Amino acid sequence: MQMLKFLRPLYPHANVTLHAGELAPGLVPPDGLMFHIRDSVIVARAERIGHGVDIMHETEPFELLKEMARRTVMVEICLTSNDVILGISGSRHPLATYLEYGVPVALATDDEGVARSEISMEFLKAAEDQGLGYLQLKTMARNSLQYSFIEGQSLWSDGRRFVPLAQCARDVEDMKLTSNSCREFLAGNEKARLQFQLEQDFNAFEREW
Repeated sequence: MQMLKFLRPLYPHANVTLHAGELAPGLVPPDGLMFHIRDSVIVARAERIGHGVDIMHETEPFELLKEMARRTVMVEICLTSNDVILGISGSRHPLATYLEYGVPVALATDDEGVARSEISMEFLKAAEDQGLGYLQLKTMARNSLQYSFIEGQSLWSDGRRFVPLAQCARDVEDMKLTSNSCREFLAGNEKARLQFQLEQDFNAFEREW
């Protein structure tokens, strides 16, 4: 973590995502659960982390959660992997805690070949095992693009409430790409282009179901 801290100012435009907190009591001594996420976020300044399962065993977990929410450090939630490898599922999983504190989260499969999972199963598990509703699942899908490292600007002026940029506001509302300003913006920003496509997919799904 100290090495990453040293390198950060030398490569200011590099994105950092770190595997952190894929641990549970019994796998390591108690003090081995207290620092992995904190060091990844505070020392190495990670923009997103993978797993984050042992968050409530970290030193001062509530302060860490608030800092992650403030800096919008996204957590990649791997429900199947955490269940199979760590035995953590249901109410023992910290997903509900991350949501309560406003930490952005998105679903991930971890290693599909090892876990024998795919992303649709993760959404089903989030609904059945974690009791999440459609709007929460929709937010997590949006987060997967909002906090990705895809090149270009975001479609959203407010990435928490998903308020579109002015030049695309009418297009997002109507779900039709009609304005020249939005066409030009999407043409030059791959992230925004994928986000607009996701909104169109949501619109088609919601109209049918």
